[in-house]
Amino acid sequence: MNSIPEFFGSMVFNDEAMKKFLSDKVYKALKSTIENGEHLDNSMANEVANAMKEWALSLGCTHFTHWFQPMTGITAEKHDSFIVPAEDGKVLMEFSGKELIKGESDASSFPSGGIRATFEARGYTAWDPTSYAFVMDKTLYIPTIFLSYTGEVLDKKTPLLRSMERISSEALRLLKALGRNDVTHVSASVGAEQEYFLIDKEMYLERRDLMYTGRTLFGARPPKGQEMDDHYFGSIKPRVAAFMADLDRELWKLGVLSKTRHNEAAPCQHEIAPVFTTCNIASDHNQLTMKVMKNLALKHGFVCLLHEKPFEGVNGSGKHNNWSLSTNTGENLFRPGKKPFENKQFLLFLSAVIKGVDEYQDLLRISVASAGNDHRLGAHEAPPAIMSIFLGSELESVLEAVANGEEYVGVKRAKMGMGVDALPEFKKDTTDRNRTSPFAFTGNKFEFRSLGSSLNIACPNIMINTIVAEQLSQFADILEKSENLEQDIEKIIGETYKKHHRIIFNGNNYAEEWLHEAEARGLCNYRTMPEAMEHYSDEKNVALFEKNQVFNKNEIHARTEILLEGYSKTINIEALTMLDMARKDIFPAVSRFVGEISQTVVNVKKLDVGINPKSEINLIKKLSDLLDKFSTYTEELEAAVNKAHSFKGNALSLAYIYCNEVLAAMGKLRKVSDEMEQYTCADFWPYPSYGRLMFTI
Repeated sequence: MNSIPEFFGSMVFNDEAMKKFLSDKVYKALKSTIENGEHLDNSMANEVANAMKEWALSLGCTHFTHWFQPMTGITAEKHDSFIVPAEDGKVLMEFSGKELIKGESDASSFPSGGIRATFEARGYTAWDPTSYAFVMDKTLYIPTIFLSYTGEVLDKKTPLLRSMERISSEALRLLKALGRNDVTHVSASVGAEQEYFLIDKEMYLERRDLMYTGRTLFGARPPKGQEMDDHYFGSIKPRVAAFMADLDRELWKLGVLSKTRHNEAAPCQHEIAPVFTTCNIASDHNQLTMKVMKNLALKHGFVCLLHEKPFEGVNGSGKHNNWSLSTNTGENLFRPGKKPFENKQFLLFLSAVIKGVDEYQDLLRISVASAGNDHRLGAHEAPPAIMSIFLGSELESVLEAVANGEEYVGVKRAKMGMGVDALPEFKKDTTDRNRTSPFAFTGNKFEFRSLGSSLNIACPNIMINTIVAEQLSQFADILEKSENLEQDIEKIIGETYKKHHRIIFNGNNYAEEWLHEAEARGLCNYRTMPEAMEHYSDEKNVALFEKNQVFNKNEIHARTEILLEGYSKTINIEALTMLDMARKDIFPAVSRFVGEISQTVVNVKKLDVGINPKSEINLIKKLSDLLDKFSTYTEELEAAVNKAHSFKGNALSLAYIYCNEVLAAMGKLRKVSDEMEQYTCADFWPYPSYGRLMFTI
């Protein structure tokens, strides 16, 4: 087996491949585009395309595809072969610069949110030269953006690239105002931790709810869940370890910096985490990771579940988005240094985040809103829907001192002594981590913990980049005109803290008291997706995106419609699946079990041996009563679904019907079903139980 450094990135048209297949001139130009976002002249496209083709052919490729991220939430691809006819009836293998730069896709079946009519089918894909091409399954994958015939974006990649340009340019303005002329580019960097469940493929195929919706719509809790905390960081089972080893190897071939793997809190739940990389590449890599995980799981006899809440009663799955800013000189702009009170550059960038998150809490909540994530947020496993920032006591004290014009004394770091001479001593951090905060500062980065496991990370990073870029722009406007730079820096930091300290909360975000305190502070608490989406097109949000040229008003409206429609369709599929399972499987199964017990009672009475089947009669009565309720609630769910189907109003109003009425009816039906499962013989119950699903790998 080759060593990891030898095969890492072997399936990527990376620096090594570019040097080998490109001329020095084109290599330097493409490298500058990738690293600094500079424009690549189209005249060089033919050479790049030919080089990519030759490299891909050397790896056994026959096809290429423009790989893009439409508003479906997953990636899309259409494969074309390299063949072109030759005069002698044979074929040549060719790939032109025109084919590299632009592709035309039939966009009619992709969500558009009303940007175009159904009959207006044309859409375009355009090469994203800032993200490396790669080979997978004998096909050359070319990362691209996707836009409509009218020019509006229909994907999640284009606005991410726009937001990255904005934050770079505004960060440069601020740095230059501080006298930092050595920096020429600032990158938003991300490391996305990914949680997931693995279950046995055979049992998955026995559950239509998992197949159709990705989560269990019925299922009684087993005697044991995660209360013993014995799965978290526990020993990895051999079968899972084999999957993880293959996963790492396949991701490393694709240049994905997979670093950490471990068991998560819930049974059969796990996590993978990469090293930081630039925002757009991190987004591509996370999409790749999810795809490879799902495909590879099948080869190991598993199914990989990426739904935010596949099982009731145990932790759901999230995706922690670790975000930071770094310069082309290798400096992390969120590194406080040993004396953060004196590091005014750090405090300025920190203040921009505080101000941005406070003013645009709604956008951060919107960026993680989905039908699946609504089941996860707010429980003791994920942050609440209320957005707040954790800074820790030291940094908050630093900001308070600046705001009050006081000298900051600092905190002496205590030593951690183990009481054993052979063990090393080290200094403990000045503040603890807060795992309950949705947006926590963790030493040199911010960890946005509200993302759902299936989410495309482009969405929250578009929001973070844009809102922080806006604040950096405002700070730069002041400092570029400053006549007393030191004084104005202190003023910006102090006033920002005074006006926006309500968004800072270092306590327990799960506590009931925090809900009341957050309300008193005037913070948003949009508990459901429809509540959050109501605010996407608020005037201040439209103004933010249009000023920073990330979205125009039509694109914001389109995204709102697409997300709301997706929410309603998701719940509709879940409700129809529940009805199907309730009528075809659960009701008949319990009815058969009741019938068998009833026959037993009849037989016992016929024997006339003095046995009183009291227990059996009580069980019959209990299950019969539950079946009556189950039947009633099935009809109620059907009525709620029919109401939604006949509704003629707008997408938001329909989403509220699904949220407030259909989901409520689903909850009632599930509660009765789960109770019946606990009293029904396992031989009669039609599906693998939670215990079998979670504990038999």
